[in-house]
Amino acid sequence: MGALAGPLRAAFHEPDTRTYRYAQGTVWALILTSILLLVVEALLPAGSPAGRVVQAVDRVLLSIFAVEILLRVGSYRPPALDVFRRPPMGRLRTHLLGRLQYLLRPIMLVDILAVLALFPELRGLRALRLLRLLRSNRLFRYRNPFAIVLQAFEENGVLFILAFGVLGAATLLGGSSMYLVEVRDNPDITTLMDGMWWALVTTTTVGFGDIAPVTGLGRLIGAVMMVAGMFTLALFAGIVGSSLVSSVVSVREEQFRMSDYVNHIVVCGYDKSTHLMLDALRAEVDPAQTRVVLFDTHERSRDVPPEFLWVQGDPTKESELDKVRLMHAAAVIVPGKRDTSPQAADARSILITFTIRSYLSRQRRDVRRRRFPLYVVVEILDSENVDHARKAGADEVIETRKIGYAMIAHAVGYHGTATAMSRVLLSGAHNVYVGVLPGDRKEPVPFGELLVEMQLSKRGGLVVGLRTPAGDEVINPPKDYPVQPRTQLLYLAEEALLDPPG
Repeated sequence: MGALAGPLRAAFHEPDTRTYRYAQGTVWALILTSILLLVVEALLPAGSPAGRVVQAVDRVLLSIFAVEILLRVGSYRPPALDVFRRPPMGRLRTHLLGRLQYLLRPIMLVDILAVLALFPELRGLRALRLLRLLRSNRLFRYRNPFAIVLQAFEENGVLFILAFGVLGAATLLGGSSMYLVEVRDNPDITTLMDGMWWALVTTTTVGFGDIAPVTGLGRLIGAVMMVAGMFTLALFAGIVGSSLVSSVVSVREEQFRMSDYVNHIVVCGYDKSTHLMLDALRAEVDPAQTRVVLFDTHERSRDVPPEFLWVQGDPTKESELDKVRLMHAAAVIVPGKRDTSPQAADARSILITFTIRSYLSRQRRDVRRRRFPLYVVVEILDSENVDHARKAGADEVIETRKIGYAMIAHAVGYHGTATAMSRVLLSGAHNVYVGVLPGDRKEPVPFGELLVEMQLSKRGGLVVGLRTPAGDEVINPPKDYPVQPRTQLLYLAEEALLDPPG
């Protein structure tokens, strides 16, 4: 047996070993087969020869599961043995108590209940095998709801023991008292178990009505049990509220990752001033068509409009970017945080940008499959950090404070210019758009000739500049400026008149 202890322990308790992967693969295959048999049996007529064969095969599988549980418990090594030296009897005691505690873990109890389906009266417990599927980390990467519930039971075991202890004590005391008081006068109470059943039904406020007290003292005991039931339920509600609800709420991190959202916008960071940017986004895009997801480390703020999604996570960690389906997004906005210094805010924005580019570099296969690259817009508060943001991988860097101060200063000398530029930048009237040149051009063409050819002004547009293939902007170029192929136009219009890039 000692020679088998090592391989068995590896097969059931060491996930990094090949033996464990083979053993778990076998168990998964048996679980899927068992579930398939459960479906087939439900479709077959009751008592048919094929149904009896399916039941026989199912019993064999349940027996294998029972053996697997025994091997799992038998190969378990209590952690205390790795820390403390024990005499022979102490080692035996540690082995027994450690295995008993392991056997009483919620995840083991679920498996044991599923195996109890070997008894014909408990065949309905076979459905518990479906819960085994929810334990897979391949399905839930960040928050496994099944594991969270089980972990909550383990971490708050003392609280649940207290609650069930109170329920058991109330049932035992009330049931035995009712039996002793009414056994001679109440034909529905003939055994102690009848009294226990009545006490449990009354304490849990179910009230089937099959047993009711008939004596005055019995009714008094019933009144006490009703009040005790109210306190017991309140105790259970408090324990569940403090231990389970907060844990299950974190499962929302999986919701967006497992969704089918594509072409969405990710906003990395949120503070009290971000709502102004959300107002501008709402004016530019329809949140019902292009979903906007806010991604930050804290819980969803109450002032976030309901049409914007929220995912809790750290955008500076590459391992958490999958939470927002970054590979399926159209653009990323990294706003500067106003609740810290400009240097600290810019450092965080640059780190997020670098993290995004590092993540994309590791997903080269998926990046090549995209029809257009992920566009990253970064807000920088200190002009000295603009080059750092570009080197980190920002496609576009917005110096909001510098732009705002420049408009203020320019408005002092040229009145009304700030108002005019605000109308250009804000959605609602004319706005700046970027469009690709129509046709497949091979040779450069003078800027003036291009304007005459396109006749954009007749459609309500005004060309104000160019974006060269190298990504440089040329504002109001001369008419003889050579426009190279793949150059994009910057123009003013009430709506987009040319196809956008990408």
